Amino acid sequence: MKKTTTRRMHAVSGLTLAGLTLAAALAGSMPASAAEFGDEQHRPAIHYTPEKNWMNDPNGLVFYKGIYHLYYQHNPSGNTWGNMSWGHATSKDLVHWEEQPLAISTDAQQDIFSGSVVVDKDNTSGFGTKENPPLIAIFTSAYKDASPHRGLQAQSLAYSLDDGQTWTQYVQNPVLDRNSANFRDPKVFWYNQPGGGGYWVMTAVEAQDHKVVLYKSSNLKDWSALSEFGPANATGGQWECPDLFPLAVDGDMNNIKWVMVVNINPGGVAGGSAGQYFVGNFDGTTFTSETTKPAATLPPGTVLAGFNDGTYNGWTVNNEPDNWKNGPFSDAPASGALPGQSPVTGFGATGLVNSFNDGDWPLGSIQSPTFTVSDDYLNFLVGGGKHPRVSDKLDNTPPEGELKFNGFEVPAGTTLADAGWTGTGDLTPNFQPATSGGDFYIGAKRINTFETGTAPGDDRQGTLTSPEFPITKNFMSMLVGGGNRSADSGQILAVQLLINGKVVRSLAGDNSGVMNWKGWDVSEFAGQNAQLRVIDQATGGWGHLTLDHVMLTDTAAVPRSDEESVNLVINGQVVRTATGNDSETLDRASWNVKEFVGQQAQIRVVDNNRFGWGHILADEFMLSSKPAISALETYDWLDYGRDYYASVSFGNMPDNKRVMLGWMNNWDYANEIPTNPWRSAMALPREVNLTQTPDGPRLTQSAVKQVDKLDGKVSYTDNKGGPIPAGTLQLPAAASGQVQRVDITFAPGTAKKSGITVLGDGNVSTVIGYDATTGKMFVDRTNSGNTAFHPAFASIEDAPVTLDKNGNITMRIYLDRSSVEVFAQNGLRTITDQVFPNLGADKMALFAEGGTAQLKSLSVTPLERAMFLPEKK
Repeated sequence: MKKTTTRRMHAVSGLTLAGLTLAAALAGSMPASAAEFGDEQHRPAIHYTPEKNWMNDPNGLVFYKGIYHLYYQHNPSGNTWGNMSWGHATSKDLVHWEEQPLAISTDAQQDIFSGSVVVDKDNTSGFGTKENPPLIAIFTSAYKDASPHRGLQAQSLAYSLDDGQTWTQYVQNPVLDRNSANFRDPKVFWYNQPGGGGYWVMTAVEAQDHKVVLYKSSNLKDWSALSEFGPANATGGQWECPDLFPLAVDGDMNNIKWVMVVNINPGGVAGGSAGQYFVGNFDGTTFTSETTKPAATLPPGTVLAGFNDGTYNGWTVNNEPDNWKNGPFSDAPASGALPGQSPVTGFGATGLVNSFNDGDWPLGSIQSPTFTVSDDYLNFLVGGGKHPRVSDKLDNTPPEGELKFNGFEVPAGTTLADAGWTGTGDLTPNFQPATSGGDFYIGAKRINTFETGTAPGDDRQGTLTSPEFPITKNFMSMLVGGGNRSADSGQILAVQLLINGKVVRSLAGDNSGVMNWKGWDVSEFAGQNAQLRVIDQATGGWGHLTLDHVMLTDTAAVPRSDEESVNLVINGQVVRTATGNDSETLDRASWNVKEFVGQQAQIRVVDNNRFGWGHILADEFMLSSKPAISALETYDWLDYGRDYYASVSFGNMPDNKRVMLGWMNNWDYANEIPTNPWRSAMALPREVNLTQTPDGPRLTQSAVKQVDKLDGKVSYTDNKGGPIPAGTLQLPAAASGQVQRVDITFAPGTAKKSGITVLGDGNVSTVIGYDATTGKMFVDRTNSGNTAFHPAFASIEDAPVTLDKNGNITMRIYLDRSSVEVFAQNGLRTITDQVFPNLGADKMALFAEGGTAQLKSLSVTPLERAMFLPEKK
């Protein structure tokens, strides 16, 4: 559950701009009308989604009287996070869900954040009777400004006497208050004492302190402290949504271990949101982990810089001159956290590079003296913001070329209308250009569709069209910021190039206030007249666009690198780079530098980002014969993908099964995924078990057996197998599909990479495979379809796997229109990723790189759509 500034998005239809319909303004470029419920392009067929509006964390998971109840964080009024309430869906089999009316609603005093539901079968709370015991919801009250508890989070109760359909809040709420702004996400269960009797146990979090706090109660109303767990293992961002439950190792009831689940955001193994877990023991008071890892240390080697003598020891600080105070890097190493910064951990002895000297705003760099690369690896510790290097361009200087429209620097007292621009709707040129909004603009003025008229806002709509101009160079470059809308959202937000009134090029922002260089190759239009059009049909969060400094140029636009990075520089060129993971805990990093042994090099630490997590941490640079392994990769994760978060387990399950359900999204881009009128899905429910491994008991996961009820007739099999030669081997049409289960076993053989591509159309696909050089399976969605809606989306996720005794890897893959869930090696490793393939992309192929792999078996099973019925009217 994320607590951030919220934005709202509302669908718009039938819009008329100053008497001109938008459809006419776009000359037929509007998308077709929305599909019926269940048939939308990216609507999952076998994963739960609400009919409309926003959904995040699963809440109150409970089985009662033959019904599975799924409550969830829900915005009943919009398609982005906000107005937090409990939505509700029910199922008889964990597969076919029916959406129910809103369960517990936000009000003027509080938002209803995450929590759990228990069956109070002995009526310990007194809210029901022995004959009709209550269901009790324990949730976080996130108090608003109108409440006497404003800004605080505490735990409250509601009860239901009609099997979870309607809820009454306890008049003496809250029942547990720590006077904290980050105390949330209660998961409650009944603990049976070994000698008889028992009590209720609550696990909740102090999110910013990276602690799970445990309490006990006999009646669910009065709570006393038991113990605390943490910080431990991954401590980036904040801890959320804990869970604690027992499991028998390999089914042995004489060998019971307890599993503590802690979700984390950001700072997950793949970036952003993730769920980690610990295995250990719980004695009714204290959870003791057996899988907590020691602090990160580096392999021995030659120290280049440790920053422990109070000086930079020859490193050169280069703070940019426009910093508002002193710059990001002070004159000496930091000894830990700086003023205004959360605690910094994981660095070496007494000093480190920390660019939070004046907060996130200043820009600059610090560079080492020259040294000789003498070993195969350069290891170090890195933390801070996750903003990778993207180019050599660190400033905002425009490329060489011909500036159009005078950079919108119209004389005082004039507007774009005076310069020949025309407009429709709210974007009348009489109100443009703007003098506010956007970052990294040039000069004093720019176009900003937020700043229009007397009532600025994201709901302002219309078009601005330039006078004609000739195309005299091969490229157009411009600074663009603001929102981004998917092609199927029905809300066009773009800068468009028109030739003879027809749209021939289009681009938009990155859902960010930061303006950056973008552009087009326009060489095919040389000598023709063109127009530029800004069109804003968008509403809600990031429903605006900013534009500045449009140029005709001889070369393509190079984006400014808003990086937080550590770079290896040889002969003036950056040859290796690394970034943080949105965490104040430094992690181990390593570069293979064998090819540079004997050469001169420098290390340059760059802070070129002034917004969220706009700082970098670095320490303990060492040359070594052995690589350092990221500490994040040594921890235990529920899933190694980008899209499995806030996972908790069902209570009151039959046969003591442990079934978990996670939110299939990531807070890095959750509000921007290209779906409408709903946003977010749940992952498939997973049965989890503990099995003994060489490292000790670890979780295995599999989709619940009930999912098999969706199996259709197997459409394609290959049980004979055979070689997968280097290249791509297209599978027959019978293997194609967007909603199916794929079971594949293959041996890497001599191939460096091998596996299967899915959801392809000849131009794009999602790649699922095994990398023999790293010993990891991976999901590559960098060319999976629509990846441009957010700069953090295109990514490659991987997870360490051990080949079986025959040298094989076995994967069970669930494809569902806009997601892939991969279970490998009997569920010891999973990767869950959203993908947004092109319309109709459903082809599959086998592939191998750098050698020949061996297919052992392949089976494709289409899955029937699970009808998720909308709320009863």
